[in-house]
Amino acid sequence: MAKILLVEDDITFSELLQHFLAKNGYVVETANTVKKSFKLLEQNKFDLLLLDYRLPDGIALDVFIKASENGEKIPAIIMTSFNDVRTAVKAMQAGAFDYITKPVNPDELLMIIGDALNLQVDTSEQLTSPTYGFIKGNSADADKLHAYIDIVAPTDMSVLIQGETGTGKEYAARAIHRLSTRADKIFTAIDCGALSRELAASELFGHIKGAFTGAITDKKGLFETTNGGTLFLDEVGNLSYEVQVKLLRALQEKTIQPIGSTKQIPVNVRIITATNDDLVNSVSNGDFRQDLYHRVNEFKIQLPPLRDRGDDLELFITHFITLSNQELKRNVQSISPQAKKVLQQYDWPGNLRELRNVIKRMVLLATSNTAGIETLPDEMLFTVTHSKTTSESDLKLLNEATEKEMIQKTLHQVKFNKSKAAKLLNIDRKTLYSKIERYGLDS
Repeated sequence: MAKILLVEDDITFSELLQHFLAKNGYVVETANTVKKSFKLLEQNKFDLLLLDYRLPDGIALDVFIKASENGEKIPAIIMTSFNDVRTAVKAMQAGAFDYITKPVNPDELLMIIGDALNLQVDTSEQLTSPTYGFIKGNSADADKLHAYIDIVAPTDMSVLIQGETGTGKEYAARAIHRLSTRADKIFTAIDCGALSRELAASELFGHIKGAFTGAITDKKGLFETTNGGTLFLDEVGNLSYEVQVKLLRALQEKTIQPIGSTKQIPVNVRIITATNDDLVNSVSNGDFRQDLYHRVNEFKIQLPPLRDRGDDLELFITHFITLSNQELKRNVQSISPQAKKVLQQYDWPGNLRELRNVIKRMVLLATSNTAGIETLPDEMLFTVTHSKTTSESDLKLLNEATEKEMIQKTLHQVKFNKSKAAKLLNIDRKTLYSKIERYGLDS
């Protein structure tokens, strides 16, 4: 049975979730503060973290980072209110698996938990399957991207892939590997953003027994286990200065030295790196070594955000419907015109990853072979609605209308439990009471 750490400061909601998850076969430990969650992480082994974004003494990311520092590779799902979605996307940049918005839909939660727990721990096995089941697309940006991949793949040049979170950087890296002379060798990926300073060097270069506290056996690093193949370093800008020095030496001399060892091990690894930040700025700020930047940037590929890919959006929607039908055993054939209009107007801060999740949710919730607007996440509807403004006065009226609708919907969902409604809406009870009176929403 999978063991879940649930961190949620709303005690009633936490108990409901705990009971629901237990009923579905999960073992659940709960905490209502970051501090208590740290203690549980020290005392137990967990398969999944389910984290409320805002906590009394911190945020969900604090818990996720603590788990990473302990050497645990635990998938984390962030629970957030609709107005914190962009922050949740940033949490995914730091390594969180996914996010879900409140009020939580039970079927959607089980789906996301299932996806997270289905991740294979073994990196080499995990990375043999396509990331999203990508299709090329027909836009000029898609043509340019694949032309670059075709050109650089047969070489041994180091490639730097830049793009916003969710744009498919790992897909591009896989494509380069598949078209390279190393295609029959191993492809390994590591998310540098999820590695602590202490673990990064060990993960990449290995260590010998006794090299540091907790090093109870010898361990081969990814450079050694990927010898002959391709090593993909995602979010390379998060590596510490000390690890950057070791990485530069490995690339220049094609040798590594495990921590605690005096032995030099020759390696033949092609490096592909990725970042959602501009490493030029990191170099200017002194956060990334200039000599390492030039070493990993022998060829740069810039991935366009989804909002700039024009008609490709339609292709991806259709493709993700097909994939979701296969995964969920559904038969959704189309999306209603109203829902499609929202998808086209949304700016997709999470790009392809977010689109895939939204389509999968729509397929899950659809009650017929057409997914309607009611299957879209609330925060997406409100984001698009808020963007349709032409003047300051219109914005004020529209904000009030959507705010009233959201409060009314939330109150009905929690059966007018105002404490719970305030929590889900991320406002205090006094503010909620004032708005209820203003909009005449009291039961």
